[in-house]
Amino acid sequence: MLTDAFQQIYNFVFLPFVDYGFMRRALVACVIIGLACGPIGTILVLRRMSLAGDAIAHAVLPGAAVGFIFFGLSLPAMTIGSFVAAALMALVANLVTRWTKQKEDASFASFYLISLAAGVMLISTSGSKVDLLHFLFGSVLATNDESLIMIAGASTVTLLVLAVIWRPLVIECFDPAFLRSVDGRGGLIHQVFMLTVVLTLVSGFQALGTLMAVGLLMLPATAARFWCYGVIARASVAAGIGAASAVVGLLISYHANFPSGPSIVLVAGALYLVSLFAGSRDSLRQVWFPAPQHKES
Repeated sequence: MLTDAFQQIYNFVFLPFVDYGFMRRALVACVIIGLACGPIGTILVLRRMSLAGDAIAHAVLPGAAVGFIFFGLSLPAMTIGSFVAAALMALVANLVTRWTKQKEDASFASFYLISLAAGVMLISTSGSKVDLLHFLFGSVLATNDESLIMIAGASTVTLLVLAVIWRPLVIECFDPAFLRSVDGRGGLIHQVFMLTVVLTLVSGFQALGTLMAVGLLMLPATAARFWCYGVIARASVAAGIGAASAVVGLLISYHANFPSGPSIVLVAGALYLVSLFAGSRDSLRQVWFPAPQHKES
């Protein structure tokens, strides 16, 4: 009986990745993206820039469309185009915020809508038979070795850069005036961080598409907020939730024949809801059922 149970668990959890190379590549790609998204998303949440990730993700679309129009389904061309377009959008939105009285979230929202409309227009009028849904939702099961190398390289660069700027970046999250007074590089740190956001979303776009990549960026980070307080602890928990979402989502998509990208993001969403209701810090459970206060005698 116990042997049969272990065999069923093996068949459900491990066999898809053992038997099929495309499942192994998808697993590695999504786990790498999830691990990189954890600390990036955590900083975005701390800086109250959660919607900026969504805006930058949509700015990827016109760059990918231009690369596709001129070079076809060339991964390097689409990656470079995506990075340039998203980085340019982030830079312009930041400059608008610095030069005018418009808030950063409003600038990102404005350019996000322009970028999304431009990307959809370029793809729709390119005369190609490639479905727009491929750009929006990705195809993680179609990840090849070239895509995997690019995803791994981009995520490695992101984490290394983040490790170098981590201390001043966290300080800027809580007290930007202090960082400017003692260091004077607050603006530079902010720009470098935004480039890491762009790089993370570009790598995620290759597997999950522009709409789904931001789900794996933000949902684990918002879920981790209900479990721990420290920044490093939050980033670690968010990375773990992202990786777990990738594994469980791929298994669900394989066994239930569901789309892989939405399955992964829905698992991350389910973990967010669990954290919202049952988390150990500021969750609804603690609001609805507060711990009794012991009076001192």
